[in-house]
Amino acid sequence: MRIVSTIFAAIIVASTSHWVIAQADTPAWCKALPRPEYKAIERVPVHDSWFEVYRVARDVLAIYEPHQSEETIGYLILGQKRALMFDTGMGVGDLKSLTAQLTHLPIVVLNSHTHNDHVGDNWQFDTVYGMDTDFTRQNARGSREDAQAEIAPGEVCGTFPVGFDRSKYATKPWKIAKYIHDGERIDLGGRTIEVIAAPGHTPDSITLFDRANGLLFTGDTYYPGAIWIYRPETDLVAYGKSVHRLAALAPQVKIVLGAHNVPVASPAVLTQLAAAYDKVRAGQVASEPAGDGKVIYKVDGIAFLMRKP
Repeated sequence: MRIVSTIFAAIIVASTSHWVIAQADTPAWCKALPRPEYKAIERVPVHDSWFEVYRVARDVLAIYEPHQSEETIGYLILGQKRALMFDTGMGVGDLKSLTAQLTHLPIVVLNSHTHNDHVGDNWQFDTVYGMDTDFTRQNARGSREDAQAEIAPGEVCGTFPVGFDRSKYATKPWKIAKYIHDGERIDLGGRTIEVIAAPGHTPDSITLFDRANGLLFTGDTYYPGAIWIYRPETDLVAYGKSVHRLAALAPQVKIVLGAHNVPVASPAVLTQLAAAYDKVRAGQVASEPAGDGKVIYKVDGIAFLMRKP
């Protein structure tokens, strides 16, 4: 996620096969792409120009959406008997078709939280697990307004996929097949994934821990970039408790895998995150204006986008 400081004019031009973004200027976030960190990660060729896929660990594929300003990243975690899709992204591209190129295993979907940029293709999958919260149940109904905001002027770089109809774009409802709780373990066959509740960013935020392989999937609790903790559903006290819980896991973690911008980070960021947040909450860090009643705090390589005090 990022702050878009300037609104860029855009004209949506309909063609017979797809929609083209004709922008008067290239958004600032798009000019920074491709991110140099991706050069060090193995890219997996796929037949879909909306997504990029990277092998970030053994049997773990990061599915990256670089053409929309959120730069969301979902993770396909492969076991011997089934796979877990951790977040389904914007719902602009055809994720079901993409995952069929990557694995023949049956797929279970679980979301790091249910903001629309993480659940867009949930509807495509038969088995979707959800946290047992009212926030999850509400968002499972879908939303057109939130989805349309994601494709507003300045939010998309390049072209939409063939067949995408901007006028009909919405986060479609999905069915929750099973409710999940803190501490549950998901057996993929030869690989066990632990669910760690991490409320704060949203009431249903979670992280996943592949303890045997030292992989911690942090969702929006941590990612490289300004971490959004300003929305109405954000609980700042809960977020502080969650980041300290994750920091305690740092000695057991080999790789941190966040949900935006760049998929791979050092476990050292977990203790840095908790320490930085403590400084912000203690009033030790000066804020910078970020528009629309928001401010940004930057400390020790970590940034938080928060409501103006």
